[in-house]
Amino acid sequence: MIINAYKTPIFRVGHSLSDFLFRHLPRLHEGSIVVVTSKIVALAEGRVAVCATERARIRFIKNESQWAMKTKFTWLTIKDGTVMASAGIDQSNADGACVLLPKDCYRSAAILRTQLMQQFKVRRLGVLITDSRTAPLREGIVGMTLGYAGFHGLREYRGTPDIFGRPLRMTKTNVADSLAAAAVLLMGEGAERQPLAVITRAPVVFARRVRRKELQIALQEDMYRPLFENMKSIRGKNLTT
Repeated sequence: MIINAYKTPIFRVGHSLSDFLFRHLPRLHEGSIVVVTSKIVALAEGRVAVCATERARIRFIKNESQWAMKTKFTWLTIKDGTVMASAGIDQSNADGACVLLPKDCYRSAAILRTQLMQQFKVRRLGVLITDSRTAPLREGIVGMTLGYAGFHGLREYRGTPDIFGRPLRMTKTNVADSLAAAAVLLMGEGAERQPLAVITRAPVVFARRVRRKELQIALQEDMYRPLFENMKSIRGKNLTT
């Protein structure tokens, strides 16, 4: 697998994202996966808020979340079925504003994929929109996917034998987040100004359609459920039944 990140000018609110990609991406070939940071997708969509006070920032966090709890360092939230800090609202590299997450990353990825396929005359193409997250009991942040198009995000191993012939019962590989983590490591989190990357030779299965909830797991089935026992509900949905 090969990943290349691309340095670009600063993307501003309301700029055309498709034009930006056409201008700064190399010639795309069959089997490529284009990685786009969620921040420039959000800026293209005008998903920017003025957070003049901490109270205003907290209000946006709560409005953008399905569930929110104040912790020592940040707000722990659930948004779109994913645990993340502060509903993904980011003030870094935002020139004083609060950048919200894109409205619908799966839809945005699908639109970008169609535009890129037409521009570069390719058929097997993936698009991956990324953000960053922390993991429980782990220091530092890693890349994650918020939405993707053009390939299956999950690889199924259940029912296949391990190296000793024992059938695997639980194993699935999160392909989309694995690709996002690798790409974000190269793209950077600071002043690198590399919001775009292209992955080639990735071990993925390309597809015209994706199941947008294939990476989500119900809290009732999650092995980390005991960590959430103090959570009573998410927007009225009882979590203990």
